[in-house]
Amino acid sequence: MAGESDHIVAEVAARILADLADPQTVNHTTDGGWKAPLWQALGEAGLPLAWVPEHLGGSGATLAEGFAVIAAAGRFALAAPLTETLIAGWLMARAGLKAPADAKTVAMTIAPARPYDAIQFSGGALNGRALAVPFAADVRHIAVLAAREKQMQVALVDAKACRIEQGRTPAGDASNTVILERVMPLASAPVDVGGNELMVFGAVVRSVQTAGALEAILAMSVAYANERVAFERPIGKFQAVQQNLARLAGETAAALAVSGSAADVLAHGEVSSDNVFFEAAAAKIRCAEAATEGAAIAHQVFGAIGFTREHVLHRFTTRMLAWRDDFGNESWWAAELGKHVARRGADKFWPMVAAQ
Repeated sequence: MAGESDHIVAEVAARILADLADPQTVNHTTDGGWKAPLWQALGEAGLPLAWVPEHLGGSGATLAEGFAVIAAAGRFALAAPLTETLIAGWLMARAGLKAPADAKTVAMTIAPARPYDAIQFSGGALNGRALAVPFAADVRHIAVLAAREKQMQVALVDAKACRIEQGRTPAGDASNTVILERVMPLASAPVDVGGNELMVFGAVVRSVQTAGALEAILAMSVAYANERVAFERPIGKFQAVQQNLARLAGETAAALAVSGSAADVLAHGEVSSDNVFFEAAAAKIRCAEAATEGAAIAHQVFGAIGFTREHVLHRFTTRMLAWRDDFGNESWWAAELGKHVARRGADKFWPMVAAQ
């Protein structure tokens, strides 16, 4: 359940995003000049480092407050690494590492962002490869989860010390392969988070973002159906369009319910718990399905205009479709969920489901 402070933080985030990252305005901007003033305003509000305690240089917000910010970012289809900086800050805080001095004004990202990628410490240096790291080409620092013998470590890395290959998501956002070859970290410390736990946390984040984007798409689609006239009446009066809008509303409601539940359980639990794993897996699978169906339905409602670069719809649909692959796609999570259930045996299945 969202508390009063969550609503206040969400309102602050929404106000900043509405003023400086309105999707329609950003869609008509080609030089990226909107990013610097946006990040300055976000930094002044303490939002990028919301999950970093004050003694480590952050704002000391709760997980629930941070998820409220992420939901707002989803509703604006934000093409900037706010959520990635939040995750990086959370991971560094788990290791007791202080945030970089410039982190309030310069973004960070997180690696790895795919379940099969691995980075190792060797002689004090980092070696490995991480695929499709969000916004890696646009940030100054990367928070890296790496293995050192049997202990997981968090390392803060200067992005310029890595080899970063070019890559883009369907939405045009940077998504880069990051190659670390004998990279010396700026700081490092042991952490009680493993690769699976990072995937769990990231899955919940992407699910919350997706649900926020679906909210915006639903509102846009309803408004358009009531405005667009065909055969002398709004297309929203046609039964086929009404059916599509009802389906879209159902997908949105499902995504909001499952992502909200996962965020709530994570905010009040531990990322390594079975309960959080179950919720995260369900949220990532269902929200990925909702993104696929929701994008198709919205484009059907808008018709050809929704596919054009001039229209804002694509900013939401292409990002939702790209988020499906971050921190494990739905196929990977379905397999992991199956393994999770099978390890506990048939007798534990129904009690586990009923406990959610």
